[in-house]
Amino acid sequence: MKRYFGIIVAVVFVVVGIVFTMRKWEDKSTETKREASAARLRAEYLERVAWIRAIPEQKAYTSEVGTFLRWYFKGVNEHVNEFRLNRNFDDYLVELDEKGGRKVSEYESPTKDRSSEKRAAYDATRKLFDTFKDGSYSPWWTGTSNGIRLDIVSADARGDQIHMPVVAWGLPREERIDDKKIRRVVTNGNFKFNWKLFDEKGKLIAEIPGEGGPNDRVDWPERYIKFFPPMVVFGTYDIDKLPPEAKTAEISWTISARSPSGGDIMASYNWKGEVPADWKLAAGEAWKGAQESIRPEEEIDPSKQAKK
Repeated sequence: MKRYFGIIVAVVFVVVGIVFTMRKWEDKSTETKREASAARLRAEYLERVAWIRAIPEQKAYTSEVGTFLRWYFKGVNEHVNEFRLNRNFDDYLVELDEKGGRKVSEYESPTKDRSSEKRAAYDATRKLFDTFKDGSYSPWWTGTSNGIRLDIVSADARGDQIHMPVVAWGLPREERIDDKKIRRVVTNGNFKFNWKLFDEKGKLIAEIPGEGGPNDRVDWPERYIKFFPPMVVFGTYDIDKLPPEAKTAEISWTISARSPSGGDIMASYNWKGEVPADWKLAAGEAWKGAQESIRPEEEIDPSKQAKK
């Protein structure tokens, strides 16, 4: 029996080696299939989203973006179930909690503890992700210009300010990997806005210009949730409440960007309408930060221009 012992041991080692190799091959094969499945879903998303960004009418957009997001998340769920991935979509948060704010992944810089900022960015991303996923996304106002869509998600009064979360679809972006092998995605887009306020006679009474932002801007949501819809930028604007005599408003937004081929992109959006009551200060309240300026008479009162 002893003379066969070496042979038996050799056979066992060979079998174990074969099993190990096969499992490793199966794991690699599964990984390849998983990556191919994710890449296919992303490619189909990018093909379909171009039309979503271009729909001109708000009613049609609101309907079709819901259908589009249902299609996308159906594909996400099938992918997650097939490859037994995390159905809670909180991998980033789990890693952040485990590592106490230190380097989370190849996408993070380990230079300092920024766990509270990262958690806030994740929470904001998760809130919008869930709105997309559960089919409740329905912007207060939307516009499209030069292939870039701007959604004003809501416009509610909070305390002494008007709170406006915004979502921009389709801004150009670039992936960069630095000399430390840290991966970053840089989104190209500069925001400006201007509010013109008119009284009940149509006279210009105030103007609110602004540049930059939005606040708490997230340029790369997929950094926090892998299956967040690609090429979305979001954040919020908080505008001080308006003087009580404001009857109507014209709000313009512009987004300037540089295309991947080097060309300039300028997208413009305009909203006109009656100022909601909850946007206004109460009678007698002073408008914060108001400054006086001199304007041509015809700019203040359009009727003067008409008489000329």
